[in-house]
Amino acid sequence: MAAKAAAEELDVDGVAVRFTSPDKVVFPALGAGGGTKRHLVDYYRAVAQRGEDGELGPLVRALLDRPTYVQRFPDGVDGEEVYQKRVPPHAPPYVRTTRVTFPSGRHADAMRVDAAAPVVWAAQMSTVTFHPWPTRASDTDPDAVEHPDELRIDLDPQPGTGFAEARAVALDVVHPLLEELGYAGFPKTSGGRGVHVYVRIEPRWEIKQVRTAAIALAREVERRAGGRVTTAWWKEQRTQAIFVDYNQNARDHTIASAYSVRRTPRATVSTPVTWAELADVEPDDLTMATVPALLARRGDPMRALDDVAHDLTPLLEMAERDAAAGEGEMPFPPNHPKQEGEPKRVQPSRDRARPGGPDDPSRT
Repeated sequence: MAAKAAAEELDVDGVAVRFTSPDKVVFPALGAGGGTKRHLVDYYRAVAQRGEDGELGPLVRALLDRPTYVQRFPDGVDGEEVYQKRVPPHAPPYVRTTRVTFPSGRHADAMRVDAAAPVVWAAQMSTVTFHPWPTRASDTDPDAVEHPDELRIDLDPQPGTGFAEARAVALDVVHPLLEELGYAGFPKTSGGRGVHVYVRIEPRWEIKQVRTAAIALAREVERRAGGRVTTAWWKEQRTQAIFVDYNQNARDHTIASAYSVRRTPRATVSTPVTWAELADVEPDDLTMATVPALLARRGDPMRALDDVAHDLTPLLEMAERDAAAGEGEMPFPPNHPKQEGEPKRVQPSRDRARPGGPDDPSRT
């Protein structure tokens, strides 16, 4: 039996991070030549550490001060997933936390990334993907974590569609709509078949209001997409189309961060691209083996994301017009308490009182 490798100490921007089991295979399809924990940690060091100019690494910029959950695979991506929302009590002192509130009203102390060392510590714990909130914590404003500064557009392919269809909707519909609104949108691959687009917003509105704005945008995308898009929450109602998942803006729902590795055989990465690059990019080419070189060659397309924070008012006014036209609240995720004005939280096929259903009074 081979001797177990001794623990190492990594220098991560001047902070010592303990590193163990470097030869453990995290991505079996890549094997020892490209899929070990050392490869994962080396990737995260590359995208998290400060550059020669002293600027934060692109992954830290993406996570900076955001409550962040981690998706861990202690036995590799073919093994059990640990979706961890709370920082464990044994975490080192350089791992900061921030308090978040779940839809149930319970609380947790989530990781708050402000440097590269916590990222590498999490990777050492077999974290494959980082899931940040669309809000930021503040040392001076305890309420800041309740006010998103990011509107997230998640284009999620449904059966019969894929990345090509999601890309087409992003380029043909989402991008022109954002330009009409005066918003700068920043796309990235999801690391799978989808496309994400981020818009920086002023942190003036509460989470529920931002979700309302996301619904208005999703409905407008659906109207303009000519049958290529659906906003139906229930899967049985979705057509062979791209689902705009507005609930990714709901409390306690997150999207894999920019520069996060995903649970795929090739270790693909959710990678920011320019709108021009989106037209030709192939997500399978963006992996933890290739993205560092891409960053070194052309920089981070999300570097300017924080330059302008947009006013959410146009989308909220659009939501008011939709409500006046009879388009009301949409279903919340199942872990949320029932909300005022929300439609029935039951699959249409199981709703006996639906129009035409067995309990519909009009049938008698």
